[in-house]
Amino acid sequence: MKISTPRARRAGVGLGLLAAASLVLSACSVTGASTAAGSEGDGTGTINALFMKQAGYSESDIDAMIKDFEAKNPKITVKPTFVAYEALHDKIVTSAPAGTYDVVHLDVIWPAEFASKGIITDVTNRFPASWKNDMLGGALTSAEYKSKFYGVPWGPSTKLFFYNKDMLAKVGATADDVKTWDGVLAVAKKIKDAGIVKYPLAWSWSQAEALICDYAQLLGAYGGQFTDSSGKLDINKGAGVEALTFMKKSIDEGLTDPASTTFLEDDTDKSMAAGKTAMEINWESTFRDQNDPSISKVVGQVAVTSTPAGPSGDHPGVNGSMALAIGAKSKHQLAAWKFIEYMTSEAVQEKYVKSSMTNWKASYSKPDVTASNPEVFTAAGVAYDSMILRPPVPNYNSVSQVLQVEIQNALLGKKTPQQALDDAVAAANQNLG
Repeated sequence: MKISTPRARRAGVGLGLLAAASLVLSACSVTGASTAAGSEGDGTGTINALFMKQAGYSESDIDAMIKDFEAKNPKITVKPTFVAYEALHDKIVTSAPAGTYDVVHLDVIWPAEFASKGIITDVTNRFPASWKNDMLGGALTSAEYKSKFYGVPWGPSTKLFFYNKDMLAKVGATADDVKTWDGVLAVAKKIKDAGIVKYPLAWSWSQAEALICDYAQLLGAYGGQFTDSSGKLDINKGAGVEALTFMKKSIDEGLTDPASTTFLEDDTDKSMAAGKTAMEINWESTFRDQNDPSISKVVGQVAVTSTPAGPSGDHPGVNGSMALAIGAKSKHQLAAWKFIEYMTSEAVQEKYVKSSMTNWKASYSKPDVTASNPEVFTAAGVAYDSMILRPPVPNYNSVSQVLQVEIQNALLGKKTPQQALDDAVAAANQNLG
């Protein structure tokens, strides 16, 4: 199975990681030459920042971070823009020629494309050497391309498994019963038969990147990987077909909400919060939402663990790391770097750890930090040890779009899982050349 660099190495009792010296970011010098298209600026002025508005840090979290940053840096003003994940990639691309955004929010799947096209700035020379030891390895690679850094990690992330403890208890099921995907389906059937909810499972299976993330976790659970040794897509046999067959089976048996083929992560989150869903996989911030009485009817009822295992015994999470990068045509790169340095710092990430996990190894050894969100730290500490990458191929977005269409064809019954994946592999590999 192809996995990313492990993010968190558990040591000692609980979540403890090997201790690492804390990094005092304010002491870091800012170096590095300006790009031909952009300029350093004088470290002051107004910078525009583009953020994703779903999952992880909430808009109110980011607004609070910006307010604190501006108080500490009164000569810099930050103007944020928030867009849905599905719009983020194209927004970065279309705004790049004009240099609209000084800071942009990156997904782990984009650095190769953006760096090769000159959309984001190489910040390798700005990185203090200590960061390579003090940050989690899986997070560190989230904005790396050809051994250079094009952004700073802003929290490791993977999808975790969430289940309603009360619903499971009503059918005599426990956490041990949902440690495997076969066990999940068995418990889901009991919940459905008991009339507790009509559809015990909900997934993010809309024709979008969310679908690829869910499929990746199941592919890994079945012991598979996306590509072969030559870098070609290789999911139309063995584990790839088994994972998609599992997905379709859960719909056919009435265990998965058929509306899942229209759902994104926010939709599955809301369904569980409304008491309509017993089990789902979703990002870490879901636990926060399920326990927010202003939006959830199931406060205190939801548990979180690493995702269940497949027949192979594997249970990797999908690598969903994000990063903050500087637009290549930014005229305020020094101010942008100061802002990124602050937003990604150990102290700031620890302050908002209930919303998103921290990049920094030392954080996982601090009882006061882990105590703020112990359930997610425990689950994530396991999940970060094994993460599967989405296809690490050139032209990722084109390949992803092919996969989205064909996986949905199978889920909607338009093609068999085998035919859908045969067609996906043929089309995707043609795009790869």
